[in-house]
Amino acid sequence: MENTIKIFIYIHAFFGGLGLITGIGSIVVRKGNLNHKRFGKWFSWSMIISSAISLVVARMPNHINNFLFLIGIFTIYMVLAGNRALTFKSAKKTEANVLDKLVSGIMAASALLMMGFGINGLVHGHSHSILFLFFGWIGMFLPYGDYKLFKHTLKHRKLWLINHLSRMLGALIASITAFIVAGMKYDTLWAWMLPSVIGTVYIIYWIKKIKGNLKPKKA
Repeated sequence: MENTIKIFIYIHAFFGGLGLITGIGSIVVRKGNLNHKRFGKWFSWSMIISSAISLVVARMPNHINNFLFLIGIFTIYMVLAGNRALTFKSAKKTEANVLDKLVSGIMAASALLMMGFGINGLVHGHSHSILFLFFGWIGMFLPYGDYKLFKHTLKHRKLWLINHLSRMLGALIASITAFIVAGMKYDTLWAWMLPSVIGTVYIIYWIKKIKGNLKPKKA
């Protein structure tokens, strides 16, 4: 069993590293061109595979870890929601479908679980449980952003860009965090939280930049 777990961890680390490299590559190249799309596809698949493996490892005997399991769901949500946002780019799509709502719903449920684990952990004196609350709060906010896209996509046709950019950057932040915590062995509260804080500031900057060009569609 331990050898199997080690193999899973190595594969997880490989695709996590590939995700980090391709994620950075997608930022460096010009947005919207062929290389950006190629890097984006490699990044998406790498992060999904890496996170899916982490879900398996986090439920294996002697390796049960609720936090890492929920973070894996969080990361997969980021990638899926970021790619689903692209489908709203077409004027033919006027409302969210079942898959869009399912992705957001699973994230909302996972965020509630995070909040529950966090509150329970703090009550029992586990200081690291603050991480559940930190990521749970972020996880509750994201489906609300999805709801705005679903509800107002006809009025603001570029909301898809805001969601795509924020979710994919969020997935990249997760990749950077994993590298710091697992790769560099800095398993501290600050190592988990600081990339998200800095990354959120960067995301807000780009959202404000995009909103400066948003114009409501006139009836």
